[in-house]
Amino acid sequence: MAVLLSFIVMRHITRTPIVAAMVILLSFIACSKENNKAPQRAQTNTPSYGDVFMDASLGDASNLIPILASDTSSHDVAGLIYNGLVKYDKNFQIVPDLAERWDIEQDGKLIRFHLRKGVRWHDGQPLTAADVLFTYRTVIDPKTPTAYAGDFKQVKAVKLLDDYTIEVTYDTPFAPALISWGMSVLPEHLLKGKDITKSMLARQPVGTGPYVFKSWQPGSRIVLKANNDYFEGRPRLDGVVYRIIPDDATQFLELKAGNIDIKGLTPLQYLRQTSSPDFAAHFAKYKYLADAYTFLGFNLTRPPFDDLKVRQAVAHAIDKEEIIKGVLFGQGLATTGPYKPGTRWYNPYVPKYAYDPAKARALLAEAGFKDTNADGILEKNGRPFTFTITTNQGNPLREKTAQIIQQRLKYIGIDTKIRIVEWTVFLKEFVDPGNFDAVILGWTITPDPDAFDVWHSSSIGPRKLNFVGFSNAEVDDLLDKARHTFDEKARKRYYDRFQVILAQEQPYVFLYAPYALPAVSSRIKGIVPAPAGISYNFKDWYVPKARQKYSVVP
Repeated sequence: MAVLLSFIVMRHITRTPIVAAMVILLSFIACSKENNKAPQRAQTNTPSYGDVFMDASLGDASNLIPILASDTSSHDVAGLIYNGLVKYDKNFQIVPDLAERWDIEQDGKLIRFHLRKGVRWHDGQPLTAADVLFTYRTVIDPKTPTAYAGDFKQVKAVKLLDDYTIEVTYDTPFAPALISWGMSVLPEHLLKGKDITKSMLARQPVGTGPYVFKSWQPGSRIVLKANNDYFEGRPRLDGVVYRIIPDDATQFLELKAGNIDIKGLTPLQYLRQTSSPDFAAHFAKYKYLADAYTFLGFNLTRPPFDDLKVRQAVAHAIDKEEIIKGVLFGQGLATTGPYKPGTRWYNPYVPKYAYDPAKARALLAEAGFKDTNADGILEKNGRPFTFTITTNQGNPLREKTAQIIQQRLKYIGIDTKIRIVEWTVFLKEFVDPGNFDAVILGWTITPDPDAFDVWHSSSIGPRKLNFVGFSNAEVDDLLDKARHTFDEKARKRYYDRFQVILAQEQPYVFLYAPYALPAVSSRIKGIVPAPAGISYNFKDWYVPKARQKYSVVP
């Protein structure tokens, strides 16, 4: 299942489809009455059709064929255009999507999907089981540059029984098997026999989802319109516009001006800049622990981060609580691994790296670093310890995090530069090819704990998710075993040990899990907070007739 590279840690809304990669956590703190800050207004409005939802993104999408993209901006858009066979509901239960039902037999080694009849692609062609088979074959094709093939390489065979029934078999039980088929199904009639990397669908997608692609002005906006023939019923909003606004402060001004309908607030905005009665009259605010975490990731193929002592030293030099207080204003929790604190799969008994500059200096000395010329910067073999932290433009939280880390590392003798790069350039020129010393990034994560696609050594390589180059034979074995057992106690033991090794090896310094702090225009109705956040029922959001602003989709 999927983790997606997150260009902003407080991403306000996730409509991401389930695609085949790693899934990490079981659940997060819901936006219940106890932990959201939304005004408790009576829902007396009659659901209406019409109007356009104005959204904003710091970064442009990269590719609207979901299996070719790993970033949230692409998947947020694609999540409204495509469907999988299954999906998660508001309580993280697996429910039907394109499949109306399924049979699980042979102790989980066989799944038989029965597809809905009458579903049509946006161009009017019928969806059939052949589209599912084609998608599967495309994902596992070595020529397809996707990070999501891992789950589907576990499949022994896929067999069409008829136009609306498809049977999947596995050699051994595979725990994430059912939800892995939440990946977006692609249209065979538009892609068969063609190079998917050159397909027009990357820019002009055709799906089965609640919204139909209308236009894309690169660097400016992506426009979707309601699918009148959607199999679950036409969405109430006529359209959705994603405006590309690569500056958080500008987004905030646009929100207050009423030019966008939703924004993930920064902690400062949430606590101090949106507390007026006027803001409360025009917007509802929500708060819940996001399904995400932020990390400092090292390029393990480059010196000096190929040295464990150096990574551990940097971990001891970083004060996570200082970052949470200074950057997040307390709106987050410190993390020690890829599972959120307090969730089912989280292991609280892993090695900890308390802020300890003396310990950091001692580890660096053991690694051969000394300040031989008394300039305050450590050297080894005549070379000063200098490196660059790269992160994405438009995310003030990451930039401030980098600045705090920079100061703490300077204190122990490490000269750190900071490079801020536009999101799509960051992915294509730095992350994907491994062209970095260290990065500050975030993963958006989904409920199953399978961590294969980010941490298994087979996921190392260009455009794959293990871009830091982590390789550990025991971790590979643990991840393989964990995904092939349905015994939750056994899985928990495997993932507990996996977290211990990550903590020891420190390929990332896991920093924090932020609180999601979305603000939504009060004209938007139908929002019902749940364990899955606020956007699981986006299709049912609406604007009462009296408050509608847009009569046509632009």
